[in-house]
Amino acid sequence: MNDLASVLVVRKKLVVGNWKMNGSLARNAALLGGLKAAAVGGEVERVVCPPYPYLVQAIESLAGVPIAVGAQNLSAIKEGAHTGEVSASMLTDLGCRWVIVGHSERRNLYGEDDVAVAAKVQAALDAKLMPILCVGETLSQREAGQAESIVHRQLDGVVSVLGAERAGAVVVAYEPVWAIGTGRTASPEQAQAIHASIRAFLASRGVNAAEVRLLYGGSVTAANAASLFAQADIDGALVGGASLQVEGFSEICVAAAAS
Repeated sequence: MNDLASVLVVRKKLVVGNWKMNGSLARNAALLGGLKAAAVGGEVERVVCPPYPYLVQAIESLAGVPIAVGAQNLSAIKEGAHTGEVSASMLTDLGCRWVIVGHSERRNLYGEDDVAVAAKVQAALDAKLMPILCVGETLSQREAGQAESIVHRQLDGVVSVLGAERAGAVVVAYEPVWAIGTGRTASPEQAQAIHASIRAFLASRGVNAAEVRLLYGGSVTAANAASLFAQADIDGALVGGASLQVEGFSEICVAAAAS
């Protein structure tokens, strides 16, 4: 597995902030202002993903700043009578460049299965949005020794639909469900083992896996970021709670730049 590690390809680190269902115009203004002031250097690619109502605020605030804006979800459907849904073309029309797809909260709370997730990834790519595909296992699945098989199944659902070439354009975020918002984090060694397995699985399906960026998500903080980023196959982070704090998110970006 180490043959596919970052020694072969230099993959620019990527740190994505998932604000989830948090924010207000006033709170966002303060947060975005702080992030703008801290966004120096091009060693790390930065993305923030606010809730839908605040996308325009973020895009306008971050104009000319090296921080891109993404959405937290999208519809696989292009347009029509689908009340409450938001299409990929609407997101690109606003100026979004990224979109999170298949987050465990979407899978577990809203019933999104592998088929639905694959359709959303395809819709994102068709609209020139960069999808961040989330995969990961629950605690019971990990304890049953199923972590790799669950993650591989989730990946296979997307590769089977996209094909190897298009799948190589997707960013993959491994987020163990048991570590999201719990304060628990996979050890760097646990995270690296799954990331290496993801890269090897993608390669086995014909994907140019050495160039695919793999992120870790699950209670990432400034305190544990450096040890995670030191792993060969971890190319950045999908950050939850810490992305709502200027200092926390900025320190994670600094750790990524130093790795």
